[in-house]
Amino acid sequence: MATIQTLKARQILDSRGTPTVEVDCLLSDGSFGRAAVPSGASTGKHEAVELRDGDSKRFGGKGVLKAVSHVHTLIAKSVEGKGFDQRSLDAALIALDGTPNKSKLGANATLGVSLAFARASAVQSKQPLYRYFNGLLSRKREMCMPIPMVLVLEGGKHADDSSDFQEFMVMPVGAPSFTEGLRWSDEIYQAIAKVLKKEGFNINVGFEGAYGPNLGSNTKVMEVILAGIEAAGYRPGKDVGIALDAAASEFFADGKYRLEREKRTLTSAELTDFYAAWVEKYSLVSLEDGLAEDDWEGWKILQGRLGKKVQIVGDDLFVTNVERLKKGIAEQAANSILIKLNQIGTVTETVDAVEMAHAAGFTAVVSHRSGETEDSSIADLVVGLGTGQIKTGATSRTDRVCKYNQLLRIEEELGAKAKYVSPF
Repeated sequence: MATIQTLKARQILDSRGTPTVEVDCLLSDGSFGRAAVPSGASTGKHEAVELRDGDSKRFGGKGVLKAVSHVHTLIAKSVEGKGFDQRSLDAALIALDGTPNKSKLGANATLGVSLAFARASAVQSKQPLYRYFNGLLSRKREMCMPIPMVLVLEGGKHADDSSDFQEFMVMPVGAPSFTEGLRWSDEIYQAIAKVLKKEGFNINVGFEGAYGPNLGSNTKVMEVILAGIEAAGYRPGKDVGIALDAAASEFFADGKYRLEREKRTLTSAELTDFYAAWVEKYSLVSLEDGLAEDDWEGWKILQGRLGKKVQIVGDDLFVTNVERLKKGIAEQAANSILIKLNQIGTVTETVDAVEMAHAAGFTAVVSHRSGETEDSSIADLVVGLGTGQIKTGATSRTDRVCKYNQLLRIEEELGAKAKYVSPF
């Protein structure tokens, strides 16, 4: 048990220049932890509430002073001077909020406190944060280094006037280690820039550091990625696979999917056929949010058709929520879950989602958000929980690179124990 002496919160800026919450936690023995909360641009409607001020005269209404105030008042009054472990603190935060979606306190307030306490507790117990996270698992699981999903091209809500789909990533599935996999991916990222410039396209970047030119069609994006992989000296489908986050909820309306660059409106089954063709042609190994967040019947079609060939990842579908995940498992709607701490609002709820996924034979992918900070906690989380995959943007912009650099440090520290195995 650790006694919380003081909590202090402040409003800081994320990678998009949007306010977010940062929390400091000081324990009675002097152990200190600090955590900053990320924020999404393309958010699922079932996510826990990110509390914003709504004052149009300050940051266009996006300030977080209400959430900061909740840390200083309601939360601090409830927990300061008391002893907790991670689970009991998070349970206290959930009870204090009293809503199903953190709408009273704000998930940005509860996560800031929960994660800052985790960092302080790791310091108190004299162990790295990744080992602390591993100790939160109810079932013993071996720690491992993750295969990175490195973002190389982005569109949708992350890059104006680019592709219909949101994120195109490379996965170094044939690399012998995380360090080498990151090197391969960065070499591909740099090679894609050369391919784009040679063909006369710009290399401006989107929210998460990847290139976002208007290539005219979705298939052109895939062709550029394949060209970049080969130009860097790697083999698509053997050394490197491609992962896609379609963010299909963003182009879903009236029961259909509108692909503007294809000039096509598709049913769930027809969009599944579209993805199936890409799996065969473009070495696609992972598909995230291929359909809309409440298109459960469509997800069952997608999983039934492609689930034995590729990883079918639910992000907006599951929002790191065990109740939605439980339904997805029962209905066989996917075979993987994306894990985002701020979608649910506490560390232990996040751990519970990962454990439920693993118990059902699902994979789990730890993920960043489009609005990130210098906080690198997810690098420790992915190693500690042994999920084996991380999605944290391009190999550019410090808000993304800080996670990769922390993983390099962890791999160095683990040495020969740094297990790195492809899930594909």
